[in-house]
Amino acid sequence: MRRREFVSLLGGAAAWPLATYGQQPAMPTIAYLGPTSLEAVAGRLRAFREGLKETGYVEGENVAIGYRFAEGQNDQLPPMAIELARRQASVLVTGGNAAAFAAKAATTTIPIVFILSEDPVQLGIVASIPRPGGNATGINFVSGELGAKRLELLRELLPGAVRIAVLNNPSDAASAETTVREVEAGARAMGFEVQIFNASSSNEIHAAFANIAHERPDALFLGSDPFWTSRRVQLATLAVRHALPMACQAREVVEAGGLMSYGANIEHTFRQAGVYTGRILKGAKTTDLPVVQSSRFELVINADTARILGLTVPPTLLARADEVIE
Repeated sequence: MRRREFVSLLGGAAAWPLATYGQQPAMPTIAYLGPTSLEAVAGRLRAFREGLKETGYVEGENVAIGYRFAEGQNDQLPPMAIELARRQASVLVTGGNAAAFAAKAATTTIPIVFILSEDPVQLGIVASIPRPGGNATGINFVSGELGAKRLELLRELLPGAVRIAVLNNPSDAASAETTVREVEAGARAMGFEVQIFNASSSNEIHAAFANIAHERPDALFLGSDPFWTSRRVQLATLAVRHALPMACQAREVVEAGGLMSYGANIEHTFRQAGVYTGRILKGAKTTDLPVVQSSRFELVINADTARILGLTVPPTLLARADEVIE
C-alpha cells in the first residue's frame, strides 16, 4: 500500500465520526471492530469500502465509518464492542472470530456483519447458513477447514518432509481448536508428525521460534488467525532466518516473505462484507441475508523465498499457483 493511501486511512480512523450520545448522526454510521491493527488490514478495508461503493455508499460523503482495533489483545474486544453498541452505529462490522463473539455479546439489536474463518453455525453465532436468525450475518471464508489441503500442498512442495511444527494463537480459542483438529487429522492421513507451539504476542513468537528451531522440524505451518497477518514481517523474517519453509492461510504473509499460502481471497470477502453492509443500510434485514461462504480460493507461492531456502518448487505446483511472487 502506498504511504499516501495509508496516511489517508489512518486519518479516517483517528477521528470517531459517530454522534455523541443522545444526538442524531448526520449520516449513517458503520463501526468496524478488528483484533489486529489498521496497518494489518488496510488493503482489506479498502476492498470493504469498494463493496460499500457498489451499493451507493462512499465514506465521508454519505456514510461515516469508525474503526476500533485491539492491536492483538483479544481481551480488549469485549469492552470495545460494548462502547460501539452504546454509540448506536447503524451497522457493526467485525473481522475475526473473537470480534464477532464480542459484538454478539454486546448487542442484540444493532445489525452485525461478520467476516469469519470458522463455521458461524458451529460457533453459535447464527442459527443456520441460509437463515441466520438474530441480528448477525456475514461472510465465512472457511479457512480453518482447509488445513488438510494446505498440508497436501506442503507435501507436494516438500516430499521428504516428516516433522511439521504448527504455530497457534491460543487467545482465539475457536480458531486454535479448529487448527489443531484439522491439522492433526490431516497429518495422520499423510504420515506427518506434528508438534504444536503457541504464541499470542511478538515476544512469544520469538520464544516459539527459538523452541521450534531447537526441534528442527522440516516445515512450519501457521494456524488460521488474523494475528499472524499483523505479525507477518516478523514471522517471515524468523522463518527465513531459521531456514523454515512456512505455509499459511494469508497471502499477506507470503508477500512479506513467507513461502506459500492457500486460502480464500480475503480482500474479496471484505468486498462482499461491504456489499452486505450497504444492503443493510438500505433497509435489508440480517435475517433475510444468508451467510456467504467463500468459493474463491488462491494459491500463492514466493519463488524468491524458495530460492533463499534452497528449495525447488515443482513445475506442476507453480502451474497451479494463482500468483508466483518473484
